Amino acid sequence: MERNIKELISKMTLEEKAGMCSGEDFWNLKSIERLGISSVMVADGPHGLRKQAEGGDHLGIGESIKAVCFPAACATTSSFDTELVNEMGKVLGEECQAEDVSVLLGPAVNIKRSPLCGRNFEYMSEDPYLAGKMAAAYIKGVQSWDVGTSMKHFAANNQEYNRMSCSSDLSERTFREIYLPAFETAVKEAQPKTVMCSYNKINGTYSSENTYLLTDILRDEWGFEGYAVTDWGAVADRVKGIQAGLDLEMPGSGGYNDAKLVEAVKNGDLDEGLLDQAVERILKVVFSYVDHRHPEAVFDRDKDHEKAIHIETECAVLLANNGVLPLKKEAKVIYIGEYAENPRYQGGGSSHINASKITSALESAKKKGRNISYVKGFPADKDAIDEKEQAKAIEAAKNADAAVIFAGLPDVIESEGYDRKNMRLPDCQNKLIEAVAGVQQNTVIVLHNGSPIETPWADKAAAVLEMYLGGQGVGEAADRLLYGEVNPSGHLAETFPIRLEDTPSYLNFPGDGKTVDYAEGIYVGYRYYDKKNIPVRWAFGHGLSYTSFSYSNLVISADKMEDNETITVTVDVENTGNVTGKAVAQLYVSDKTGTYGRPIKELKGFSKVLLNPGEKKTVSFELSSRDFSYYNEELKDWYAPSGIYEIAIGSASDDLTAAGKITYTTQKLLPLHVTGATTLGELFKDPRTSPIVTKMMGQAGGIMSGGEEEQEQTVAALGSDKEMMEAMMTGMPLKSLISFGGPEMGAQIEEMIKLLNEQLKL
Repeated sequence: MERNIKELISKMTLEEKAGMCSGEDFWNLKSIERLGISSVMVADGPHGLRKQAEGGDHLGIGESIKAVCFPAACATTSSFDTELVNEMGKVLGEECQAEDVSVLLGPAVNIKRSPLCGRNFEYMSEDPYLAGKMAAAYIKGVQSWDVGTSMKHFAANNQEYNRMSCSSDLSERTFREIYLPAFETAVKEAQPKTVMCSYNKINGTYSSENTYLLTDILRDEWGFEGYAVTDWGAVADRVKGIQAGLDLEMPGSGGYNDAKLVEAVKNGDLDEGLLDQAVERILKVVFSYVDHRHPEAVFDRDKDHEKAIHIETECAVLLANNGVLPLKKEAKVIYIGEYAENPRYQGGGSSHINASKITSALESAKKKGRNISYVKGFPADKDAIDEKEQAKAIEAAKNADAAVIFAGLPDVIESEGYDRKNMRLPDCQNKLIEAVAGVQQNTVIVLHNGSPIETPWADKAAAVLEMYLGGQGVGEAADRLLYGEVNPSGHLAETFPIRLEDTPSYLNFPGDGKTVDYAEGIYVGYRYYDKKNIPVRWAFGHGLSYTSFSYSNLVISADKMEDNETITVTVDVENTGNVTGKAVAQLYVSDKTGTYGRPIKELKGFSKVLLNPGEKKTVSFELSSRDFSYYNEELKDWYAPSGIYEIAIGSASDDLTAAGKITYTTQKLLPLHVTGATTLGELFKDPRTSPIVTKMMGQAGGIMSGGEEEQEQTVAALGSDKEMMEAMMTGMPLKSLISFGGPEMGAQIEEMIKLLNEQLKL
């Protein structure tokens, strides 16, 4: 059905147009019956459908419909599997169609700057490349059902502390390289129907009225076509918001801000054309849903529950294993910890799903006739030591073939609205783990948490299986993985540091409540640990399997590359073990040009591949100029310096076993304005200035040489060591040469500066 939206808008009153730019209530947009504009509903995601009744709250306190809770983003991103996430998105899209929900509020792609961020369970990764690719796959899946997504929270929302007013202060390079690329990739590859702006300020300006963010970058640079919506209650100045490119206010203000828009248009403070533009963007998304309903859509909760289990088995990460896993069918096993019976499977806040059913590991094991027994050991919801329960657990562990401790973070620790205070498990859990591992060498730890934890007992545990917040099927998924029905294939989408004090933002998180300084710059996650050579517990990309893989025969399609060209990289991946499994080939690029301020390596490709024992497959990647580039603030663009780059592939960021090199040549030239403070090294390095400087320095040689006494003074001043002299000359500003040549040299330098700047203008 073709809609003439501009004609519809021309028939609206000013008040109706202003009204369309805010919600009717918490979850519905306004309708205009006389113009055939229907009200549509939006609902929270991202890992399930949290559809609430009219007037329901936003923070997850009130009841919502029974729905399927899929694994949270901390888990799904660890699958390193875009096809899997796309499949999950398709399931959610069909559920939304069946429940008449026009936009699902997700995915959440903010970078995990600190492990303490209370909402990290809902965010994807510390790495922008991985987050962007996974987000794009999710969006395509949901929107394949003509249901919109709302990618959030745009941008630099990396903490919960004072998130509604705090200013995230960061450099342009940091913004462009770390905190924007996930949004950029998803917009360019998947075009989410909506983008949700964050509460916080960015360098002093609220996201909701930030023209640079919402118009210059999002629309003009990236080509975003949908509407920009506030996070709930994020409006600071509604008129400034419309002017900046913010279209929809949610949940509305009961008409208060609508009236401000009307008044601003009437008194000439707001161009009515901007209001029309916002309405047009909103209506395009509304009609993309209304005109493409799917009566065949069914919300089959039992079927989707099974899909949730399957997805979680692909996400869990086997962090450590000395051979105890998979458990033998006949093994006498003791399950310890209340999470075995009542699993922690999701975080708190607006993403909280009213799960249709919950499967525990204990229930699954009993149904399958596993040789297990159970001791509570410690409570799930508080940090309290029960001496009696602890003693029972230790005694049971002594008499078992293996002990499986189901540990994790209580519900109250990880939630929207506040950040974690530390990285520790509750003391009662750590103490019991230590005690059980002391009497049972086959102690397996199964973790239920939304972000990294400190693991002081890691060297004593026989195996560690990270389930993350794995959705309502986490128990059944854990059972399948523990007993080898499924081979673990997840890899960490974030680094597990040894201590909180080791983390990049430790000295600057969460700020003073008014501002937070992103002083670590681009060195977030593995970029920081690599650069500082800081040992970590488990590296980014780490993940074990019940089989083994090799990576060999890396081939680069060309040994040279220039701007705007692409190259293909292939590698052979082989299953060298005895079990069918999935390998995750990870490709990293390293700048070997000597350019200051670049990470040791950066993820620029990944691929998950299923292999039978002895099977070998060739995996292919394509790299563009952007993959070799950093954001140069002077150039205001992406820039890859000329020189050598290394391409390495392996199973984790700290396990790269196949490598090759390529020579990159750029025609881009960095901005340069010559002054007396410009060094000789800068001028000799730049092809525009090097010939002129070489010639003029030769001419100046006579002036500088002087008599025997002057030469001796020069050598004494610069040093007789050749390398030292070269280093000093490279770092010498033009103005300092005058000291060695006097008035004539001064004139030469002034003439040189003039000629150089004229050359740079050409």
